[in-house]
Amino acid sequence: MVVVCPKCKIKLKVDEKRLVPQGTRFKCPKCSAALLVKRPIAQVKKSLDGNKILIAHSNPSVVQTAQKLLADQGYTVLTAADGIDAMVKSLKELPLFGIIEVALPKIYGFEVCKQLKTRPETKDMKFILVPSIYDKTKYRREPVSLYGADDYIEEHDLSTRLLESLDKIRKTAETGPEEVRTGPPATAARAPEPAGAAKAAEGPSVAAFGLAEDKTVDEAVERARRLARTIINDIYLYNSAKVDEAVRRGNFYTVFASEVREGKKLFDNRIPPETRSKADFYKEAFDNFLATKKKAL
Repeated sequence: MVVVCPKCKIKLKVDEKRLVPQGTRFKCPKCSAALLVKRPIAQVKKSLDGNKILIAHSNPSVVQTAQKLLADQGYTVLTAADGIDAMVKSLKELPLFGIIEVALPKIYGFEVCKQLKTRPETKDMKFILVPSIYDKTKYRREPVSLYGADDYIEEHDLSTRLLESLDKIRKTAETGPEEVRTGPPATAARAPEPAGAAKAAEGPSVAAFGLAEDKTVDEAVERARRLARTIINDIYLYNSAKVDEAVRRGNFYTVFASEVREGKKLFDNRIPPETRSKADFYKEAFDNFLATKKKAL
């Protein structure tokens, strides 16, 4: 190991084998200063917790349903309502599993998945993407890409398929025991954290991701935005390569004209006029998505 003399600033190479637990005294060969050198404390590598699962979804009813299901199985459940919160809690709490809505606000779910897969502390996380299919009769095939996720479950199938999917992913995971503390526990089930509850901030903050937290809550507006995000994300989930090419060429609205019209008709039928009069949430969701994709490409 290399130490620096605090007096003359010379760098000295010290054999760690000569160091004792309480520290070993040396004399600087340049300035004769007395040095007390201690063995560096080994950093304990944090591991993913196999008993923790993060549910990141903008719909509280979906969160509550999945939360109860998992808590009954003994899992510790973390919740997030947007992509930034999902990133922060994943990096802080290190859950093994993330159940992520594709159409998350602030940072899209597939981007959360891809970003966490690039971080050394969360690269081994297992993800289940949840697309909120806006036309269940239209999509009868697997998504083109899972964006690094391990499985996907349509929102209406969560209650019946979630536990089965978790078991399948856990059995096929190649992560060694030194990396993951497996679970769930054999003891009595632990109560989940209340939805929306947050511990004292530690680790990455909202500002660290370059976005300000919006605390304004308007349920009707959020419902409109969620549906618009769902529509554009469903289009992308099942046509990712075609969308990417259209974004590169700048002709998305031409290539996907029928899908955009179909989605707008559904949006107008489900969102009341008084909400739609506040802003063009449908176009806002599409424009934001395309801007994000263009920047990424």
